[in-house]
Amino acid sequence: MDLNPTGRFSSRVADYIRYRPSYPDGLIPLLERECGLRPEARIADIGSGTGLLAQLFLRFGCEVFGVEPNPDMRLAGERLFAAEHRFHRGFHSLDGRAEDTGLPAASMDFVTAGQAFHWFDAPAARAEFRRILRPPGWVALVWNERLVEGRFLSEYEALLRCYSPEYSQVDHRRMDAGVMDDFFGLGQWKLATLANDQRFDLEGVMGRLNSSSYAPAAGTEAHARITEALAKLFAECQQDGRVAFRYETKVYLGQVTNQT
Repeated sequence: MDLNPTGRFSSRVADYIRYRPSYPDGLIPLLERECGLRPEARIADIGSGTGLLAQLFLRFGCEVFGVEPNPDMRLAGERLFAAEHRFHRGFHSLDGRAEDTGLPAASMDFVTAGQAFHWFDAPAARAEFRRILRPPGWVALVWNERLVEGRFLSEYEALLRCYSPEYSQVDHRRMDAGVMDDFFGLGQWKLATLANDQRFDLEGVMGRLNSSSYAPAAGTEAHARITEALAKLFAECQQDGRVAFRYETKVYLGQVTNQT
């Protein structure tokens, strides 16, 4: 099966913009404490997509270089920051990928990746990050991990596993301590967690589903079945017309410029 990490989000950009969770405000203070992040830092945001993670750094005052291989996602990010004039000069959009960013050597203070590292060729990405970073060379790998708790979220998970054959192959929960040891070096990283959540009406629940690259494509039998089952589940679980998607935002921090 060709999972096509570069092109697979093209048909989902609109739903991605509207329904994907952003990242908690506590991320910036965390990076200040743990990594010495400062407003003057230059950030290479790899797999920057529609700009969800880049926004936090731009608001803090950083200069952000968004590296995104998918043209539709990249254009969405460019449009977002062009519309927000206060960010326009601080954001630079690049057609590149983790393994070949196109950035100059030793030009970045941080490399970040939000909801993207599981698509990278990790050894090639590590070599590229070492090339573009200047010491101390911090990397922050961030995921919003949807919790599987309570009836709605547990049954939502079961529906994905039933109707989406790709789900288990692309689920970022496969990113574990062993993967981080391989990338950063044995024990040379730390994990921090932050709480995050969204509340959706039925339209939002459907949009959140359709924003996921592994969700069945609209117009297929699988899509019809999962949306029918999801509408029924929503009706049974909603309170005041909404349900909650709860996340644990995982932040893996480490340095790569000092590795041998």
